[in-house]
Order: sequence, then structure tokens, then C-alpha cells
Amino acid sequence: MQQKKIGIFSGSFNPIHAGHLMLASYVCAFTALDEVWFVVTPRNPLKNTDELLDDRYRLEMVRSAIEPYPRLLVSDVEFHMPRPSYTIDTLDRLTALYPDKRFTLIIGADNWNQLPLWKEHERLIRSYPVLIYPRLGEEVVIPETMRERVRLVDAPVLEISSTFIRRSIGEGKNMRAFVPAKVYDLIERNGWYR
Repeated sequence: MQQKKIGIFSGSFNPIHAGHLMLASYVCAFTALDEVWFVVTPRNPLKNTDELLDDRYRLEMVRSAIEPYPRLLVSDVEFHMPRPSYTIDTLDRLTALYPDKRFTLIIGADNWNQLPLWKEHERLIRSYPVLIYPRLGEEVVIPETMRERVRLVDAPVLEISSTFIRRSIGEGKNMRAFVPAKVYDLIERNGWYR
């Protein structure tokens, strides 16, 4: 039986927004991946966590956002791992938990350009394929030796950020068009980011 190909899209999703869903949907439609799993990260070692909403709330937002999309799933695998969580450890854990699946890392061009700062980045590239999506102002150079494992996808460049959404909600602006309806309802009902 052929292994199911799963894209791992990891992030704080604080909050998940339309850009995340468009990118994941694009990858499902235009690459060989069967599914995309949103891995909600409790704490990114390279990010400031001051504005981070509780893990469970972010998981709940992702769950409600992806409901209409059968090929998009959510994973809380990092909630059960030592913190901070490192991508290589997460991919290894998923591979151990789901030996019938083949995992591919999905990252933005900004993260690709920071990859040398990541834990065991060389083993990561040797062990797992990488799909890079474009980001405004970020040039992507893939060394010849990595081109079989790493590739740039021609996804639309979406400049919507969770930071912008959080800040705008905090200023009392209506951001309903930027996040899925169910997610916006959760944010409003709970007074998140106010």
C-alpha cells in the first residue's frame, strides 16, 4: 500500500486566518500531497510569546476553521512534547506515530532563509521533503544538491499576518473578512485580542 503524503504546516495560528487556509488548500490542489495537517505550536523558540493565546484556544480556532475542508486536519502533537518544540523532533514523532504516512514540511520563504538557525536543519532536509511558499521580499535560493528534496511552490503571495489581525482587533476594527466566520465568532464571543 502506498504511503499517504502529508504536508506539515506548523505555526502558532494566533489566530488562524484566510491566508493560512488559502495556502493549505493551494498545496492540496497543486502538489502531490494528499492532506495538510496544521500543527499548532505551543511555543516557537524563535518567537516572542507575550501575545500568545492559550494553546487550547488556538487549537479550537484551527479546528473550527478547517471543518469545511476534508483534506485539512489539525494536530496537537506538540502539546505532548517537551518545550520548546523543534520541527525535527515533531516530524520524527509524527513519523513514529504514523509509520504509514510520509511527511513533508511546508514553510515560508522567510523560514527557509532562517533554516540554518533550526535544530538539526541538515538532518531535517535529508530526512523530509520541504515545500517552500513565497513571501514578499524574500528571495529563495535552493542549492543544487537539495533540489530533489526541496522545492518552491508557485502559491499566491498572501500578505495577511496574524500580528496585523490581532493588532487591528485590539484597536476595535472589524476583521471578519480576514478570518473564517466561526473563528471570528469565537474571537468576538471570548473577547480574545482585545
